[in-house]
Amino acid sequence: MEFGESVPVAEEPQDQAHGSIHDEGDWGKIAETLRKSIGGDAFQRWFGAATWGGASNGQGAVIVPGEIHQVWIETNYLPELLYAASQATEGLHKINILVAENSGTGEASIDDFSAAAPQVRKEMPGEMLDKRAAAAGLNPGYTFENFVVGGNSQFAHAACEAVATKRSVGYNPLFIHGGSGLGKTHLMHAIGREILRRRPDCRVIYLTCEKFTNEFIEAIRKGEIEKFRRRYRSSDVLLIDDVQFLAGKERSQEEFFHTFNTLLDGRNQVVLTSDRPACEIKSIEPRLISRFECGLAVELQPPQIETRIAILRKKTAEWKVSIDESVLLFLAEKIRSNVRRLEGALVRVATFASLAGESVSVQKVEHLLRDFIQEEASRQVTIDGIQRAVAETFDLRLADMISRRRPASIAFPRQIAMYLSRSLTHNSLVEIGESFGGRDHGTVIHACKKVVSELEKQPGLRERIERIEQQLRR
Repeated sequence: MEFGESVPVAEEPQDQAHGSIHDEGDWGKIAETLRKSIGGDAFQRWFGAATWGGASNGQGAVIVPGEIHQVWIETNYLPELLYAASQATEGLHKINILVAENSGTGEASIDDFSAAAPQVRKEMPGEMLDKRAAAAGLNPGYTFENFVVGGNSQFAHAACEAVATKRSVGYNPLFIHGGSGLGKTHLMHAIGREILRRRPDCRVIYLTCEKFTNEFIEAIRKGEIEKFRRRYRSSDVLLIDDVQFLAGKERSQEEFFHTFNTLLDGRNQVVLTSDRPACEIKSIEPRLISRFECGLAVELQPPQIETRIAILRKKTAEWKVSIDESVLLFLAEKIRSNVRRLEGALVRVATFASLAGESVSVQKVEHLLRDFIQEEASRQVTIDGIQRAVAETFDLRLADMISRRRPASIAFPRQIAMYLSRSLTHNSLVEIGESFGGRDHGTVIHACKKVVSELEKQPGLRERIERIEQQLRR
């Protein structure tokens, strides 16, 4: 017998349907603790027909009547079940949920469980994989197979595959960073899905950093912080998206720090994404930054035109739509910032072609996508981009843009960066000041006035700033 296979189980006496299964021994102790933890109704619904399969080598088995019980318990109650079982059985560190055959004639035993333990698991069937992936919060459309690899993403893709297939144990945590719409979330979901396919017993959890924070706050409010901790600290693979949103949230950072340490100490995999490198995330504790940087960091960059064309061709093949090659080339040339916008433009073109019932010319596409093209041509410049460009122009470190150092060789370029941030972005004075090391809006106003004054005094300064603007717009 292997984990994930159906196991035969004898019919239970009538009273076991009312939650009195194996009231003697380990299961009786487990059931008592579990009822207190999740409530009598939840216990009756999901564990009322369960049986204890025994324990061996630090792993226990609970046998349930169907896949729906297996998925629901693994998704919602596995931490509570593991806690209850560990109170009854010393040295237990993992629980496996097995599905019983409806027509079985024998009862699963500890010998069956022990025999299964060292064997290699079968890969999870597609339908069951979809259920498990959905329960883990994973998007079924985000797989390694439908991710188009280019020069911008080759290293990141290889690292993610290595994590998913356990070809390397050194990539923990894996930290994926890059701008919006470049495929960070896609690769993270692909990791989770591949791990579930290869190792069906793994407990994979995906969530955004915002959801983690909100659930933590709600757990504090309800007095359920231990339940919150058991849920996330008992996961085998934790996937956290947009970790930069931890910035400024001190209590959430503290909780995440301890969750992170618990998982790494247990050699469980952590994968994080961010819109910037860890060292550039502001208002996050240095000890967290050091944890983020202790594994492998990979960057996703905007795709080159060859990759953009390959993405468009793959999508048209998936959607079974016919778009002229000249139109695909036009889209790839005009939509350059990120993959999400590129696919959005293709959706609009494909929809128009389908409704119009005719081939679409480049001229029609140019009219159809005039808002996309105009926005792409004047992409909103970010404060981060301005800081990078100014630091590069004046041969400074990026850290000097937010530091408290005040020599003229650093202070004036920093003031130029504030001036450009005010001129080229829609950020408020307060937001700009915060991005420059927590300075107040008065400092930003002073910087802008200083630069305007120097523009009148230094003829070459205007040309230098214009070159920076041109670089940012490109």
